[in-house]
Amino acid sequence: MVNHTRKQIDRLSFHWMLGVAASLGVLMLVLPTVIVMVTSFTSGYSLKFPPPGYSTRWYEALFFDSPEIIDAFFLSLHLALVATAISTLLATAAALALARNRAFWARLMDSVFMSPLMLPSLALGLGILMLFNLMGQGLSFSTLVAGHVAICTPYVLRTASASYAQLDPVMLDCSHSLGASSWFTFKRIELPALLPGIATGAFIAFMSSLDNVALSLFLSDARSEVLPIRLWHIIEDSLDVRAAAASGALILATLLLLLIMERLAGISRYMK
Repeated sequence: MVNHTRKQIDRLSFHWMLGVAASLGVLMLVLPTVIVMVTSFTSGYSLKFPPPGYSTRWYEALFFDSPEIIDAFFLSLHLALVATAISTLLATAAALALARNRAFWARLMDSVFMSPLMLPSLALGLGILMLFNLMGQGLSFSTLVAGHVAICTPYVLRTASASYAQLDPVMLDCSHSLGASSWFTFKRIELPALLPGIATGAFIAFMSSLDNVALSLFLSDARSEVLPIRLWHIIEDSLDVRAAAASGALILATLLLLLIMERLAGISRYMK
């Protein structure tokens, strides 16, 4: 009886501590976002929490009186679209070659592709910058794209590989045994199976590129000031509330895109 009671107490204490730790973790992740959203509706003239009053004035200023922020946003959007497109092509090809290959070289290449996620972003950005310097390559939009491709490709590779692993290999064998070409097999069997994972990985890669600060800080030139760097400079110089409004708009857009992707591709299955 004593042992049974002790086991129950141990089990309850474990679940209680796990619940407390999980709640604190969620709170630490969500609270900064909530603070930014609330601050973006302030009626004051500087970043302050709690705000003295509430107004949409800074969202109006953001959309109608902030050409430099809008230009930086469109540059970031262009960069994210280009980097995501290149990353998707590279990662899809890599997933087809590596997902079911157990050879040493395949595991080595998989580790190489995933290595950007294992390194701190600042260290990765500094390393790529030094590589470009050794090559005699000046900073430009192209170097910025190259750095973002390096950080985006692993996301698409991982989700595409997860989709490819769920494909029944018997279907591929049947296709080849019936005389189908490799291209026909890819187009009619492999690509439809890969599409949900590709779409999910492309979405994660796009969002990762859009708000990346470290790589953009090292690899952009004076003509390629992307949105995160622009907002950083605004906060650093004047604590302009438009930075909070821009962050709030990005948060809302991200939530909307997340809901759309969940509806279309079931993104949560690939983020576990």
